[in-house]
Amino acid sequence: MTKRAIIDKKNQKTIASKRIKQLFKLAEKNALSNKLNLSDRYVDLARKISMRYLVPIPKESKRCFCKHCYQYMLPNVTCRVRIHGGKLVFYCNKCKKFSRMPLRNK
Repeated sequence: MTKRAIIDKKNQKTIASKRIKQLFKLAEKNALSNKLNLSDRYVDLARKISMRYLVPIPKESKRCFCKHCYQYMLPNVTCRVRIHGGKLVFYCNKCKKFSRMPLRNK
């Protein structure tokens, strides 16, 4: 691979990560203004960019969508949040599945 190709690939990855962050900001904004279809579309686009350019989705953004149906998760609107057994449990209202995240002890 030439030096120019390596630089172009790095630029593509930085642009892709910026776009992913921007799409998640737009998804949150639209979910709060009750445009859930649009926020789900932004999550879908961010996932596709992530897979195409092999850029990981940021950790704080990974927790914002359902891993099963890829719906943007907004507490009390599109998901339920409970604490059970030292874990946060997110129940998706669309696909009725749940995901768990451990709580840290500080």
